[in-house]
Amino acid sequence: MATIQEAEVQFAQRLASNDKPTRTKALKKLRKYISVRSQNGKGGFTGDELLKLWKGLFYCLWMQDKPLLQEELSKQISGLLHSFQSVDSQLLYVESFLQTFKREWTGIDRLRMDKFFQLVRFMFRQTFEMLRRKQWDSSVVSRFLELLTAQVLQSGSAAPMGLQYHILDLYMTELAAVGSAELTADQNLVFIDPFCKTAAKTKDQTLLRAICSSIFSTIIDQAPFAIEDLMKELKAADASDSDSGQASEEEEEPKAVSKKTTGKQMNGTNSDEEDDLLHLEDSDTELADDGEIGPVLQFDFASLADKLFELASRSNTPNQNRQRLYKIIKVLRNLSEGIFPQDEYPEEVSTDEDDEMFGSRKRMKRKRGLAEEEEGEGGGGPTAKKRKGVDVWRKKGPRSKICFIIASCRQL
Repeated sequence: MATIQEAEVQFAQRLASNDKPTRTKALKKLRKYISVRSQNGKGGFTGDELLKLWKGLFYCLWMQDKPLLQEELSKQISGLLHSFQSVDSQLLYVESFLQTFKREWTGIDRLRMDKFFQLVRFMFRQTFEMLRRKQWDSSVVSRFLELLTAQVLQSGSAAPMGLQYHILDLYMTELAAVGSAELTADQNLVFIDPFCKTAAKTKDQTLLRAICSSIFSTIIDQAPFAIEDLMKELKAADASDSDSGQASEEEEEPKAVSKKTTGKQMNGTNSDEEDDLLHLEDSDTELADDGEIGPVLQFDFASLADKLFELASRSNTPNQNRQRLYKIIKVLRNLSEGIFPQDEYPEEVSTDEDDEMFGSRKRMKRKRGLAEEEEGEGGGGPTAKKRKGVDVWRKKGPRSKICFIIASCRQL
């Protein structure tokens, strides 16, 4: 056992070396060492050994300059997860990673923060990839979620806020990038279960707001795109059924089809080529749209609302958490009924009709002001005070006039 511990220390020292070739060789040897040792039945890693390795890996990235090389190194470090042969060792590697980053996070300066942000993202991506290779086994998924809750979300985890917020920001994106094509709505609900429970019982209002904005708001904002993806899948299924039906019809009438195609080619227009071009244009636009939107996870909004309501209605749920969750539940109920939320302040383009309405309101306001001035000159009283106010904003210049007009429109 002493020789094994010395090997871990030697790897850590070489990984944190000032010499880049030494670090590169150490990383290659570490990959082989992990795969060979993991194949032995009794050669599993302990938590202390992996913490020593992660100490070296952390400072290996610390010493690396240039963004492209940092990205490649982050991919190599996160890819070591697949060198472990057992699920226990893989989850222990992820746990050691989180423990190391919790310990070292406050010592990272702002110039090096971006590359460590990137490593955290790649580690979660490879973790989801490991779960995908395990066919999203429920037992493995539950163990990972328990690990995530214990190391990041629990109040006694001692996780820095910056690390918590970064994990919340990337969680839905990386999960969708790996599993959007395979995960069902029920499985996605399991993946966000730790965040639902934490949002219901946490006393940290900052963490509650971060969970609501990064997890629940993301689900609500992506709801239209999720429905679009579902409709595309249904259309693709219908198209495959129709293509199978058309294929059977074409087998029955091959001669008529050949005559039509030859006739179109004689006229100089090939319909197949045109269809291919149109199909390529459609696929290009779809790829462009997908590149902007990205993969989206499917959710059963009614089930999610029921789950949040069950957690929020408990007696030990703080009142502020309950009120915030009830607002989210209301939006989810509406989404389940096909009612999409409207922006509080929608950005609308001004049209000619809007300009005419705005001008008519200004004219009505002027007439009303003139009528009040005439009444004020005759009788005094409160109308005279209004007249003084009008005189004041007239003297202050065009900016005050604009502010006055905007205020009057808001009152209307």
